Amino acid sequence: MMQHQLSIDARFRPEVLERILRVVRHRGFRVCALNMAPQADTERLNIQMTVASQRPVDLLSVQLSKLMDVAGVEIQHMTTQQIRA
Repeated sequence: MMQHQLSIDARFRPEVLERILRVVRHRGFRVCALNMAPQADTERLNIQMTVASQRPVDLLSVQLSKLMDVAGVEIQHMTTQQIRA
């Protein structure tokens, strides 16, 4: 299984994390790690997420960037790792 690290820039809204997680699940990815922090003095939220799947991460990135409150999605790096279910 491939692991992918994403950096997501979004508006700081109560429902934005729920929308992101729903898209991740619907696209067949599993969340392995999640770190979320508001950016100082802005209405922005920075989300660092590690996801795992056999599917191409580009498809997930495109779908996440279409969400209403998501300003940008960047694929940080990709690594191949064995993940035990």
